[in-house]
Amino acid sequence: MKIARFSRIGFILAASGSAVGLGNIWKFPYIAGANGGGAFVLVYLITVLAIGFSVMIAEMLIGYLGRKDGVSSFETLAPTQKSKWKYGGFMGVAGLLIMTFYSVVIGWIFYYVVLSVTALPSSVAEAEAVFTTMLKEDIVTQIFYHTLSFLLITAVLLRGIKGGIEKLNIVLMPLLVVIIGGMFLYATTLNAFSQAVAFMFVPDWSKLTSTAMVTAVGHAFFTLSLGMGAILTYAASLPKSPNLVRSSLIVVAMDTGIALLAGLMLFTFLFEYGSEPSQGPGLVFISLPAVFYEMGSLGTFLSLIFFLALAFAGLTSAVSLTEPMVQYFIDRFAWSRFKAAVTMGGFFYLVGIVTLLSNTTQFGELLTFGSKNFFDWIDYITASIMLPLGGLVMAIFVGFTIEKSRVEAALKAELGFLFNIWYYGLRYLIPIALVIVMLHQLGILTL
Repeated sequence: MKIARFSRIGFILAASGSAVGLGNIWKFPYIAGANGGGAFVLVYLITVLAIGFSVMIAEMLIGYLGRKDGVSSFETLAPTQKSKWKYGGFMGVAGLLIMTFYSVVIGWIFYYVVLSVTALPSSVAEAEAVFTTMLKEDIVTQIFYHTLSFLLITAVLLRGIKGGIEKLNIVLMPLLVVIIGGMFLYATTLNAFSQAVAFMFVPDWSKLTSTAMVTAVGHAFFTLSLGMGAILTYAASLPKSPNLVRSSLIVVAMDTGIALLAGLMLFTFLFEYGSEPSQGPGLVFISLPAVFYEMGSLGTFLSLIFFLALAFAGLTSAVSLTEPMVQYFIDRFAWSRFKAAVTMGGFFYLVGIVTLLSNTTQFGELLTFGSKNFFDWIDYITASIMLPLGGLVMAIFVGFTIEKSRVEAALKAELGFLFNIWYYGLRYLIPIALVIVMLHQLGILTL
């Protein structure tokens, strides 16, 4: 089946929308805060440039050359005697699994959009009580907003590449940049801005553990949407003769820039009003609402536009997390887009109910296995294992399986003298780094 093509700007915005998501605005600040700030941020930035950028070029290349869903692209590009490479294309399963908790978190954000204009909590203690009650007791509210998330995401997927995904990103991505940029500019006027800069960019090496370093690598893949087939699937819809390197650079720069702006903005607000940066996942849902309340009427406005921006980021990424498997069933089984989108949406919706129930008091014990509940296991397996594994598969596939002459023909003119450095890193250095990450996460290797 012929795949509709993105416009050039549509592809950049869609790929950026895939990369710029909750990982940038929700997850990156709290992970950076929990791991001491500056040293973690430095490792994260090095990972993005040395590994993430290279793997993104490789993923775009596979999608552009294959011109199909992930499984079909691997199968088409691999030599016939190595047809088992098609299983590499099933990395799209990681995105669908991520959606089982991602949609739940988007639902939380919708709840906080409403809370912003009705009753912001007046203290950190009250904010913690509000969040904890929603998370552990209010099942109906969570399912309601999770359902709203499912309906919006599926509606966009039903419209396809041009009518749904591209249009969504053309509208929401500029709005997201304007909102985050505006809030960042306001943050620069506050006294605590210099403290936030020091926290994020002055390394304290005593706080950098081996676990923090591995977390930084895993998060780089999560926030860039690598290893899950999203960028590959979008690249299959690129117009002819694209500049893959420049497109990758723009997406990486946009993704990393928004993460840093969001971090600086959030930490400025927290420091200005005496809150701690190491609140973990509740940073955005507990510490920040109380800070917004302290700001008075301005805080109500900032809270509303912040959570709207967070919702925009979540929706653009959520669509890209689901699309690879939607496209797979369209290409491989000739399903209609309606059938594929509704089936994949139904999967993450139903499993998502299980993930949200695993956080509740009523069902938490039943849905806890070992040291983690179902929600945390999905997060751990995808971000720490499946995404690095997907990156490893792509690096080896481009580095060793696709003919070097074909890779050179596509990228040599763009990379110039850097091609051989990029190619060597993709073949040897990046796979070694990703294997170390996975072995550490599995507890097999201690650093």
